[in-house]
Amino acid sequence: MASKVIPAIFLLGFLVIVMVSFHPAALQSVSPSIHEARSKTNADPDMKRYWMVLLKGGPHRDQPAVAAAGIQTAHLQHIRQLTQTGKLLVAGPFDNDGDMKGIFILDCRDSLEAVQLVKEDPAVRAGRLRFEVLPWWTQKNCVFK
Repeated sequence: MASKVIPAIFLLGFLVIVMVSFHPAALQSVSPSIHEARSKTNADPDMKRYWMVLLKGGPHRDQPAVAAAGIQTAHLQHIRQLTQTGKLLVAGPFDNDGDMKGIFILDCRDSLEAVQLVKEDPAVRAGRLRFEVLPWWTQKNCVFK
């Protein structure tokens, strides 16, 4: 019996020493700095958060020309609708043949709203575009009123 208890006590003691000496601060060094930067930006009354949407080529860009033209027409109509509601501030394509196709800058309360609005885009629904949403900060009235 003692042959099993003594090693168990040593193992338990070792685990207690490891747990007491472990400092997770090194593992968290990146995330608090990011959180701190976000908190500072959130606290600055002169800053406003928008949502930058990077539009990229989607997995289904092989539609016939007529179908692709119809999707593009519906995409442009969606852009006009978002502009009329005040949600879309900037939209436009990149002048290149790369994977990055264009951008939107949206004025939404959170990323969920931004994602929902972009998912409704006919070009996204058809798979011609995919997207990435990023928070983007600028000084109030610097770019947009």
